[in-house]
Amino acid sequence: MALQILVENINPSTLSLELDGQLDSLTANDLDQSIQINLTQNIQTLVFDLQKLSFVSSAGLRIFAKSRKTLKSREGKVYFTNLTPQVKRVFDIVKAVPISEVFASTEELDAYLTVMQSEVTEED
Repeated sequence: MALQILVENINPSTLSLELDGQLDSLTANDLDQSIQINLTQNIQTLVFDLQKLSFVSSAGLRIFAKSRKTLKSREGKVYFTNLTPQVKRVFDIVKAVPISEVFASTEELDAYLTVMQSEVTEED
């Protein structure tokens, strides 16, 4: 099954990628290329919406790890939302990402980001 990648620039510093299908050795390069094309220098937050991702292999996990490394180098963050049960199980087993980067829904992530930004505003 092919991987569909829906790219959305939520705002100038946030990029969202909705993945639909299977992320495996045959499709991982497609995701990597999409990230490279769309991840401009001003992007500080990358959100992977995995609601329609039915399978992830080690090749897919490597792309996620590469993305996290890239964003960390520019002091940005990567978040994962709407994990399907099978993908969540893989994340749990391999401890692919810290639990603080995984959210049950986009709304939960938005609430978290609102709190984080208000804390910065209060510090200033």
